[in-house]
Amino acid sequence: QVQLVESGGGVVQAGGSLRLSCAASGSMFSINTMGWYRQAPGKQRELVARITRGGSTNYADSVKGRFTISRDNAKNTMYLQMNSLKPEDTAVYYCKAYVLRSGLGADYWGQGTQVTVSS
Repeated sequence: QVQLVESGGGVVQAGGSLRLSCAASGSMFSINTMGWYRQAPGKQRELVARITRGGSTNYADSVKGRFTISRDNAKNTMYLQMNSLKPEDTAVYYCKAYVLRSGLGADYWGQGTQVTVSS
């Protein structure tokens, strides 16, 4: 089994910063694309940023220039540096990974971490 565990969420004032981490654990797996998603109350889950194993990235327009996604393949860990946070960034943030295991691929999700930005 593969598990994804997010950390780093919390409460921050507008204009502040947070760094989220997503660590994958398990056995005999390879992670391809990883991504951060978020879901605010009453809204659908949306893509925030995505990164391939080779390091190519793409971002939602709403976070471009403020958020930076990165990963450490050796540690099976992904990060999201969030700067200049706004109240509208408040949401539960989830990590997702496309994992190859025993020749089969599947999406795995973390349990989510709450980010609250106060005005």
